[in-house]
Amino acid sequence: MRRSSTLLLSLAVVGGLTGALPATASAQGRQDIPQSHPLWANAQAKVADTAPASKLSFRVYLNQRDNAGAEALAQAVSDPDSKTYRQFLSTDQVRDRFAAGDATVNAVKSWLTGSGFSIGDVPSNRAYVEATGTADQTQNAFAVKLGKYKVKGQTLRAADKNLSVPANLASDVLGVVGVDQATNLFKPDHATGSGTPSDVAPGPGFRNAKPCSAYYGEKVDTTDPAYNGKHLPYAPCGYTPAQLRSAYGVDKVGADGKGTTIAIVDAFASPTIYADASTYAKKNDPQHPLKQSQFKQHVFPANPVLEPPDQCDAAGWYGEETLDVEAAHGLAPGADILYVGGESCEDNALDVALNYVIAGHKADIVSNSYGDTGEDIPADEVKVFNQISLQAVLEGIGVYFSSGDNGDEVLRLGTPSPDFSASAPWITAVGGTSIAIGKDGKRIFETGWETSKSSLTNGVYGPAAYTSGSGGGTSRLFAQPFYQKGVVPDALAKKNQTGNAKGRVVPDISAIGDPNTGFLVGQTQTFPDGAYYDQYRIGGTSLASPVFAGIMAVADSFDHFHHGFINPVIYKLTSRTPAISDVKHVDAAVERVDYANSVDASDGLLTSVRTLDYQGLTIHTTPGYDDVTGLGTPNGLLFLLLV
Repeated sequence: MRRSSTLLLSLAVVGGLTGALPATASAQGRQDIPQSHPLWANAQAKVADTAPASKLSFRVYLNQRDNAGAEALAQAVSDPDSKTYRQFLSTDQVRDRFAAGDATVNAVKSWLTGSGFSIGDVPSNRAYVEATGTADQTQNAFAVKLGKYKVKGQTLRAADKNLSVPANLASDVLGVVGVDQATNLFKPDHATGSGTPSDVAPGPGFRNAKPCSAYYGEKVDTTDPAYNGKHLPYAPCGYTPAQLRSAYGVDKVGADGKGTTIAIVDAFASPTIYADASTYAKKNDPQHPLKQSQFKQHVFPANPVLEPPDQCDAAGWYGEETLDVEAAHGLAPGADILYVGGESCEDNALDVALNYVIAGHKADIVSNSYGDTGEDIPADEVKVFNQISLQAVLEGIGVYFSSGDNGDEVLRLGTPSPDFSASAPWITAVGGTSIAIGKDGKRIFETGWETSKSSLTNGVYGPAAYTSGSGGGTSRLFAQPFYQKGVVPDALAKKNQTGNAKGRVVPDISAIGDPNTGFLVGQTQTFPDGAYYDQYRIGGTSLASPVFAGIMAVADSFDHFHHGFINPVIYKLTSRTPAISDVKHVDAAVERVDYANSVDASDGLLTSVRTLDYQGLTIHTTPGYDDVTGLGTPNGLLFLLLV
């Protein structure tokens, strides 16, 4: 576990963002990179040495100049009460004012080449220098020994102590990502499994069983026993884009996202993505086809020297990409979509993909539907991510992250925690809701998504057990950011803190997430009789993030400007206007029928009740800001007018 190291990191938080930590003296002429050694890499967990000749790639991230000035400017351009509100910088201005200089880049490159490494990419914003070499060269360059350690069911490479660098470079190095494999934790929020990207087939097929409803309440189960004295409606078969546009009030505003580009960052790339997404639009939203000119893809090729992670569900990431693209297009059918696929599912690969978008301002909005379990994250990764997201704010790019699908993570971690990267202060964390959409396309109700399941067996419903729900909670890594002050209740901000300290609370805002009131998607899958396109219902905050990104793309085209980082605006809106609908607890449930084998009725059906806002966690949907849904959900035209 790295809990103690993440607590130490929180001491360096200034205004909610970690800055560079001072290096400490190590061997003569060298300085340590603080907290670059994962605490799980100890003698008890070690299973082998790393072969000296084995190959690896890593990235040396560089400190930006004047980090405090960058944070102050980021607040100024995003705060509606500032005189420089929305006076964003160009990529050139950000680079010239804050990025590491050429001399710094050249000094780091010279050290690496002198250590025997070959030099790879240096992005346009000079965020990092990429290097490739052997394990032996890496051990010598950073004055460590590399080994293999058993941790959380995986065998991962790590150093035996903090990495160190020459003292003359210490002030320039933000962190090193890739020497260890501690970042093998990012996963798409809705999928699990195994596979490799080179030869993986489309994921196993899944279909929703009947009966299900075309809209909430269309069909009621009167054949099975009543649940708590009530006959329940069957779960929706999966809402369509038109139903969601109507429910969120963006269907009749005369704007559809045209003029805005939504980037979607995931790992790998589905080989059938455009065919699936365009087929889906034709079948379910024929007035809004996905044109070839609207969709572009940039995929980082797999690095042949990288050791593959133990668990890297490529087929699951195909499903994530499909959901993200279809949901974003469904809510903003006029927007352009840029899909950027990382070379692997590791944090450092996804950081490179995100940095590609930010460094070149390739998009105005970025949706990211993945995250780690909790905040047990290497300090280097946290600092690197924050520097990338800070640059996005300066350029006026809105970055959205799903808040996670396991509530407060207490059932998996033993202690409550939000998920990283959703807990980072310079991004917008999107939580999930359960939504009832009626025959007329209007919201009947919307409540927090925390689901429990009661299975029907021999005519009797079993006990309710938690299955999934909107991620949320109070960060141990990040102090309370300026925009949450005076809005987030102290009772939430002081959770997981000591004394009078206050932390960043997740999420910020929410949209549809519950898979039991979820979205219909279409994807090529592998069925017993072959691989082909089919449709099914899905959810998760993996859905909420691209849905909200689509709503923001409509806001861009409606308001005729790009909104950038919206947190300071939306936290002010809650106290001034009804532009954001408060989400409150509703006692509701649906009856759900599933195929026992996931594809057909040949092995029987499974019936269960799914409650829509389970109250058994330490986070709860309440009036006002809460740590399940944040501020609430966008309220149609009022939101578009005032955001």
